[in-house]
Amino acid sequence: MSEAFYLPRGDGRYRPTEHTAGPWSPDSQHFGPPSALLVRELEGIPAEREMLLGRVTVEILGPAPLTELTVRAGLERPGRSVELLSAELSAGGRVVAKASGWRFATSDTTEVAEGFAAPLTPVEDCPPADWPATWNDGYLKAMEWRKISGRITEPGPAAVWARQRVPLVDGEKPSPLQRLFTVADSGNGTSNRLDMREWLFINAELTVHVHREPVGEWIGLDADTVLGPQGVGTATSRLHDTSGQVGTGAQALLVRARPDRRPAAGQDRS
Repeated sequence: MSEAFYLPRGDGRYRPTEHTAGPWSPDSQHFGPPSALLVRELEGIPAEREMLLGRVTVEILGPAPLTELTVRAGLERPGRSVELLSAELSAGGRVVAKASGWRFATSDTTEVAEGFAAPLTPVEDCPPADWPATWNDGYLKAMEWRKISGRITEPGPAAVWARQRVPLVDGEKPSPLQRLFTVADSGNGTSNRLDMREWLFINAELTVHVHREPVGEWIGLDADTVLGPQGVGTATSRLHDTSGQVGTGAQALLVRARPDRRPAAGQDRS
């Protein structure tokens, strides 16, 4: 797999490849790569001092098609210690996603760093992970997956390791945060509690709080989903590298029965 998720076309334009296709439809992208592309644009905004994106929220305004995308970013609120950045992603003149990011001036707080989740099982001790056979490939096959706990082919919480088999943008090495966001949008899929042939559980946003930049290629995702009684759910994830926790992710979910839903064998839903 030599192709990247995106091929650059100049002037902020990118052509997505088939590796971006999501599990819901082969015609729309998994929002991991678009989220990372938005973060890449935020990271490109010049800073006058050493800074770290401490929180990024991606608002998903509609499906991202497998057609040319345009990304733009800017500085909304400058500051010496804290800055607010924004970016947007459009396709065919329609904005499909917006991102906002708080960027913080860094300092050495090693002596007081605490509160992290326990490290995950080492990658080398984890077997390959399989996704449900009914889910579309694309993005899922462009990533390497290792099972830590739970089973993503069955309902409930689960933890996985993941790393990119392809670059985000052709000819570039992904930054640590780009790697993180390529994986972070998979929390609801990893901890799914519903059969996607019968139910929708699609996120309308992704929010990631970053404690530090990850190191290395592998990103760990320890995820759980809560389904409310009124069509709304939340998927939360503890995000790791091989040394420990690097951040926390959350996704607000639309939960809805598919219009063509069919009762499972032997189950009466009348």
